[in-house]
Amino acid sequence: MPGLWIGIFVGLIIGAAAAAAATWYFLKPRNEEALQQFNEELARRRETAEKESEQILNTAANEAKQIRLEAEKVIEKRYDDLAKAEERVDNRSAAQDRQAAKLEQREQKLNKRQSRLDKSFNELTQQEEEQQQKLQEIANMTVEEARGVLLAEVEKESRQDMARVMREIEDETRETADAKARNLIAMAMQRIASDQVAEMTVSVVPLPSEEMKGRIIGRNGRNIRAFEQAAGVDIVVDDTPEAVTVSSFDPVRREIARRALEKLITDGRIHPARIEKLIKDAGKEVEQVIKEAGEQAAYEANVHGLNPQILRMLGRLKYRTSYGQNQLHHSVEAAKIASVLASELGANVEMAKMGALLHDLGKAMDHEQEGTHAMLGAEFAKRFRVPPIVINAIASHHHEVEQESVEAIIVETADAISGARPGARRESLENYIKRVRTLEDIATSYEGVESAYALQAGREIRILVKPGAIDDLGAMRLSKDIARTIEDSMQYPGQIQVTVIRETRAVGFAK
Repeated sequence: MPGLWIGIFVGLIIGAAAAAAATWYFLKPRNEEALQQFNEELARRRETAEKESEQILNTAANEAKQIRLEAEKVIEKRYDDLAKAEERVDNRSAAQDRQAAKLEQREQKLNKRQSRLDKSFNELTQQEEEQQQKLQEIANMTVEEARGVLLAEVEKESRQDMARVMREIEDETRETADAKARNLIAMAMQRIASDQVAEMTVSVVPLPSEEMKGRIIGRNGRNIRAFEQAAGVDIVVDDTPEAVTVSSFDPVRREIARRALEKLITDGRIHPARIEKLIKDAGKEVEQVIKEAGEQAAYEANVHGLNPQILRMLGRLKYRTSYGQNQLHHSVEAAKIASVLASELGANVEMAKMGALLHDLGKAMDHEQEGTHAMLGAEFAKRFRVPPIVINAIASHHHEVEQESVEAIIVETADAISGARPGARRESLENYIKRVRTLEDIATSYEGVESAYALQAGREIRILVKPGAIDDLGAMRLSKDIARTIEDSMQYPGQIQVTVIRETRAVGFAK
């Protein structure tokens, strides 16, 4: 029996060995084939990776080349800008040298005139002594009487000479002062030249469809009444396609309503509770915008140390316009012009800048309180310890009070320059036609005028005269008389050129 079990066990071992050998024999080709496929796949992936790496390197090289080209262009542009800036500095230095040379020549002329005056005075003194001796010898006079006669004659002659010299000096000084003032104002306008800032004052809110008008009005007008009551504005729903108009005398309130209405249209949920919430949110947004606008304006004008309440009131000018000119932009522009003028005239630059920046502060509150914007702005600034010079500049820039400093005059000038430059403000067609017609009527009212034409939007009046009735000297006198009449009878920004043309024509016919 044990031998049987041993035989069975040995048989099992031999069978297992035979099965393992058969399995290895049959599976060996498959393992080799799988190994070969794995090696081929590995080679393909290695080749793909090498191609991708090469492509990435080429792309990176191209991008680096493009970046280098762009950097070279930027550097070249900066070099050009630096060259232009250097050229401007050279030109300005040359202009200053020329001005210094002119001043030196003027000083030399004055010295020569002073020398002539001294020489004349010495000659008069010598003549006085000679006259005194002759009078003592010839006339039967006392020394005091002779001295009185001589002094009267000398005083008369001296007064005539001095009057002539004074007229010459006065004429030259006036010409020099006018030229310097023109150059100063032109330089200030050129250095502070900015884009046109004309804006519309009507707030129009676009609608996605006409159906939205009905939702804004609501059942029996419930939604529009709630909106108007909460925002304090009027909503005009008319025949304008896909648009409604927000109307209010308060520009800040109108902006809040516009923002809230746009959010309501976008959101789509229009009912009284939602309206009140969105108007409150829009009010907070506008207050933040006003605060940032005031701070940004003070930063652009380089005016520091202002009270936050003043900055907040200044920021309200962002939503105020005058003849289409944004008042916040106008204030910043006037501050920059005042800075240039004050630095050239040797005035207090900081006070001039601050006065020009705040000169229209009252326009942010003139619709809420009684009084002119100049006085309202001055009173508001006085509450927050603004320097007295600045307060006077604010109050006097429309001559409602007397100007007490040169900085106040500079603020008035900067305000006029900013408001009168081309494109700053627009005027209505009716006022424009009236001004042009008045110009032509003034010119044609003078005798000898044949016709008159207003040109360049009323900036020039060209007058044709009858050559037989007015000579060349009369034409010059006529241009001055008409210019003086325009100054006395009209109000206009900038200046108006009066050109008188006297033309003689000789016509012949060959037969």
